[in-house]
Amino acid sequence: MNILQINSSARRTASHSTRLANRLVQRLREANPDATVNVRDLGDTPHPVMDEATLAALFTPEGQRSLEQAARVALDDALIAELQAADVVVLGVPMYNFGVSAQLKNWIDAISRAGVTFRYGANGPEGLLKGKKVYVALARGGKYRNTPADTEVPYLTTVLTFLGMNDIRFVYAEGLAMGAESEQSAIASAYEQIEEALADCSA
Repeated sequence: MNILQINSSARRTASHSTRLANRLVQRLREANPDATVNVRDLGDTPHPVMDEATLAALFTPEGQRSLEQAARVALDDALIAELQAADVVVLGVPMYNFGVSAQLKNWIDAISRAGVTFRYGANGPEGLLKGKKVYVALARGGKYRNTPADTEVPYLTTVLTFLGMNDIRFVYAEGLAMGAESEQSAIASAYEQIEEALADCSA
């Protein structure tokens, strides 16, 4: 089993979403001692944004790219290769202003490439990143689960399934900014959800 862990918090330390992602990976490794783990921390090493120069590089044929363009495309290629090699993907996802972090959005933009991770055919789009399990550890200061204010779950579900990753489990830690007792309860609940998610996948 190859596990890819993506941490998308702006915090290098004290990140609840990273803590939950670490917990998921720990439990996966305990159940699969031979598993390999690749960790990409987007807060520690932010990926560049999808700007005009990046689009120009991507739409320039490979053999005609400048050295600068080739280097920029290679950064995205590395993220795609990591994802293609993974059997299990663990995403640590904080909520910033009702959405995912800029770090995670940049990663999503980088891995979403027509003809590589998805394609358009006669029957519409087809995701090419199939056969992967995805665990998403969500950390929120308030409580938004199953409310209109939760834009993250619909967005991530849409993006991941579009790319072919249909087996998704969400773990919620909510109310983290609502006092110490609420924070402790949220983490305990998330740990229980992790066990349930792993049990469901192994059943």
